Amino acid sequence: MNSPTSKPITEILPESGWPSLGLRELWQYRDMLKLLVWRDFSSRYRQSFIGVGWALIRPIVSVVVFTIVFGKMVGVPSDDVPYPIFNFTGMLPWLFFAGVLATSSQSMTSGAALISKVYFPRLILPLSKIAGGLIDLAIQFALLAFMMFYFGVSPTPKLLAIPLFLIMAIMAALALGLLLTTVSVKYRDVHHVVPFLIQTWMWMTPVVYPSSMVDEKWRYLYGLNPLVGVVDGFRWSVLGSVDPDWRMMLISLVTTVVLMVFSLYYFRRTESKFADII
Repeated sequence: MNSPTSKPITEILPESGWPSLGLRELWQYRDMLKLLVWRDFSSRYRQSFIGVGWALIRPIVSVVVFTIVFGKMVGVPSDDVPYPIFNFTGMLPWLFFAGVLATSSQSMTSGAALISKVYFPRLILPLSKIAGGLIDLAIQFALLAFMMFYFGVSPTPKLLAIPLFLIMAIMAALALGLLLTTVSVKYRDVHHVVPFLIQTWMWMTPVVYPSSMVDEKWRYLYGLNPLVGVVDGFRWSVLGSVDPDWRMMLISLVTTVVLMVFSLYYFRRTESKFADII
């Protein structure tokens, strides 16, 4: 018989068989997720004179530079819309993806102190980075609305499709982030690879140019990039102009789903060892 002062003991065992997503456990730790989201967001802009304005400065500067170089000097086509808004509609989902990938890929090592001391679903760490990226994206959407008004671009019913492509962006960022952060627990070289990967990846994504410039014989290979479907779909939803290549969209979607399933499986299979290795 237990004494009155004895405390219940919780035994944590690794899963056997196919690992589950653990949605019930994630829900139980939702308050911790909220706390991590607020901590990341507040620390990012703490002691900053401009504050959340930095969420706008980066895309504005990028659009100005790309408009001068690619829109004016090179003369890259922009699907019959002004190049600044063409570029900005591609820049928004890309910046969201790149930001979430950069932070989530380091979520395990940056949370090492927490992981080694207490138990919680490790998936919470990369998920908190997604929420932070969504906050920045919401701020940037206000600038997008202003640009649409300035350039005389009227919203169409296609705008309702944006959540679908946003989900694709979240899945792509989380899938790559989970894979890289899992590897980074053992190999810290990942931290050096990610910035180079992001920089190179942008040029393989139709951010500053339309995907219609890609030769037909390379379309299927090009579509393996999950961000091709995201950027083309996002741009089509906002501008409602040129229809994307739906074959590439489908290839991007399938690639994203396969990558997501593999990354989740790999992460859930190895997360029980994080505290011992990190």
